[in-house]
Amino acid sequence: MNSNDIQLGDALGYETSDRRIDILRRIGEVGSISEAARGAGMSYKGAWQAIEALSNLAGAPLVEKVVGGVGGGGAQLTSTGQRLLRAAQLMHAARKSVLSSLDAEGNPVPGIAGLGFVTSMRNQFPCTVDSVSEHGASVRVGLELASGAVIYSRITRESAELLGLKPGATVLALFKATGVKVAAKIPARDGYNLLLGQVSQVAAFADDREIGMALSPELRLTGFAEHGAQLAEGDAAMASIEESGVVIAISG
Repeated sequence: MNSNDIQLGDALGYETSDRRIDILRRIGEVGSISEAARGAGMSYKGAWQAIEALSNLAGAPLVEKVVGGVGGGGAQLTSTGQRLLRAAQLMHAARKSVLSSLDAEGNPVPGIAGLGFVTSMRNQFPCTVDSVSEHGASVRVGLELASGAVIYSRITRESAELLGLKPGATVLALFKATGVKVAAKIPARDGYNLLLGQVSQVAAFADDREIGMALSPELRLTGFAEHGAQLAEGDAAMASIEESGVVIAISG
């Protein structure tokens, strides 16, 4: 997958009333992530994670910092962010038009609510299927990220058949932040993915530390390091994700 590809369709794969789109719109209006978060009733951290998730899906940064000014700086939408917001507005208008037409027919359409979904999995990456190989009762699927790195997902044969997975297919890889272990060095293990990157954010809690990790300028993941781990912003790091913890999704 070319890291320069802009994939607005992937970022708009969910219901356009998604709060992530709302945060993007508010940043465009007020020029501040913290103000946008307050206006949407979210924490700053939650708003920033929403933007990171959308940026991962779009394949390009959507928000950039503005240095200086009366308030000491703020944030503004990139050209891709503006295009994504415009696309969301057009899709919302089109959806309303379609639903109005269906309502006028007098027959409800089942499953409309399920056409879009929001998942609790914070790590969501557009991928290209690199390989599909059978391993006993399971199938191991190689997934190429926009950064060029390949991760693997282990799923059942039935799931692979249902998804119709073939090399070259565009899919979405999802995995929980709690399923990602981040450390300075992690030994290779069968059944686990290892990704290399740089620590971009550290948030300490009582028992562990939440780590933001940049895999490339456009791609970031979230994971956890053990309490007491010596990791700071800018440090080189490794992330470990179990293959069975990587979920594959496709658009219907």
